[in-house]
Amino acid sequence: MPGLIPIIVALVAALVGVGVGYFIRNQSATSIVRNYDAEREKLDNEYKQLRQELEADNKQRRKELENEAKSSLRERRAEIDAEAKKQSGMLDREEKRLERRIDEVERRSEKINNLEQRLNQRQSNLDKRDNKLKKLEEEKEVELQKIAQMTEAEAKEQVLEMAEQKSRDDMARIVRQIESEAKEEGERRARKIITTSMQRVASAAVSEHAVTIVPIPSDEMKGRIIGRAGRNIRAFEQAAGVNVIVDDTPEAITVSSFDPIRREIAKRALSKLVLDGRIHPAQIEKLISDAKREVDVIVKEEGERAAYEAGVVGLHPEIIRLVGMLKFRTSYGQDQNAHAIEAALLAGAIASEVGANVDVAKRGALLHDLGKAIDHEVEGTHAAIGAEIARRYGEKPIICNAIAAHHHEVEQESIEAVIVEIADAISGARPGARRESLDHYIKRIKTLEEIGRSFDGVEETYALQAGREIRLIVRPDAVDDYKAKVIARDVAKQIEESMQYPGQVKVTVIRETRETAFAK
Repeated sequence: MPGLIPIIVALVAALVGVGVGYFIRNQSATSIVRNYDAEREKLDNEYKQLRQELEADNKQRRKELENEAKSSLRERRAEIDAEAKKQSGMLDREEKRLERRIDEVERRSEKINNLEQRLNQRQSNLDKRDNKLKKLEEEKEVELQKIAQMTEAEAKEQVLEMAEQKSRDDMARIVRQIESEAKEEGERRARKIITTSMQRVASAAVSEHAVTIVPIPSDEMKGRIIGRAGRNIRAFEQAAGVNVIVDDTPEAITVSSFDPIRREIAKRALSKLVLDGRIHPAQIEKLISDAKREVDVIVKEEGERAAYEAGVVGLHPEIIRLVGMLKFRTSYGQDQNAHAIEAALLAGAIASEVGANVDVAKRGALLHDLGKAIDHEVEGTHAAIGAEIARRYGEKPIICNAIAAHHHEVEQESIEAVIVEIADAISGARPGARRESLDHYIKRIKTLEEIGRSFDGVEETYALQAGREIRLIVRPDAVDDYKAKVIARDVAKQIEESMQYPGQVKVTVIRETRETAFAK
């Protein structure tokens, strides 16, 4: 029993605590509800008050907007009224101006009508006078026919014949005078332009050519170059792509190749082999490889130098390389790289004198023999090959035409193409520029004379001035003046088609009549 008392006390305390908690909770909830109702009522009052204020504010704002709209409408209406008044005034002025114009046109129309009446009256008087004059002319014509014993048609025909004959004589005289003056003026200007250009681009008359003879210190070196059973010389020829000729010429070996670049590489490599003294296939291949690199550098430098000296910029690197290759290409002993530079400078000088495009003329002249760098590798003429190369690497059509037409293989399309041809001829024809062997010279002279003798009516043919002029003496009974001109043109055409020669060839046909009598 004593143990139940604490339990009972605890239960009683717990019940009391629960009752007290419930009471406090009840009171707290009631207080919260009362506070919430009071707060809600306060918010409702504030909302009603705020709504009343907003409605009052909206009414005031609406009145202000209505007033502003009415004011703007009044201003706009005033502007429209002013503009309409202005337009109305302009229309009134335009209407008055049109009325004045109408009055003026009516007055002018009246004047024109009066003038037309006077003109009609005057025309009538003129018609009367014309009829009277015609009648008088007819009477005069009848009287003249009676006096001259000729009809009007016969007299008119006679007068026309006399006038025609006189006009023909005057016309022939004027044509001869104009032709003579034009020829003298043209020759004078041509001589001035060409001599001025040649003077401005004067250069030394030096003829360079590719040397293919390699000197050696002694004939003993020939055996070392040939090698055992020809091993060394075969290795050299295979690596360089040339023919090495070892003959009885003392202390010299000849390098032969159609390609001037290969010949130059072989010459350099062979000279180094002779100086080095170690001659075997491995050393041969090494020195030829070194010589190729040296020649490539020289080709590039020569191409850049040519473009710089000629004043031509913007060339493709491959074109510059081909221009540099012309350093080792010769024509009648003339270095084609130097010839290209000289032709470019001449073309620029001539173009500046005649008012042509200097840059185009210089560019076309510098590249005119571009095809000679590879004409031994590609079929076709060097002019056609050069034009195709220039076209492939982006040169303008006018430049390509100047290259292709400098030997008249195609039609020249510009004055610059003609200038390129002239510059090429001047550079190749100047004294000392080119040379040829005696055999070639004699063969060319004979061919010229044979071409001249092959035409009917030609009695004698003479090649003069080292083959730069050919004179044909024709029989006057078989060839008249017109046929002499035809023969000169045909001979020149056949020479162009069948021969190769430096510069140009002048063709002169001589026709003369001689009568001989003897006094006995």
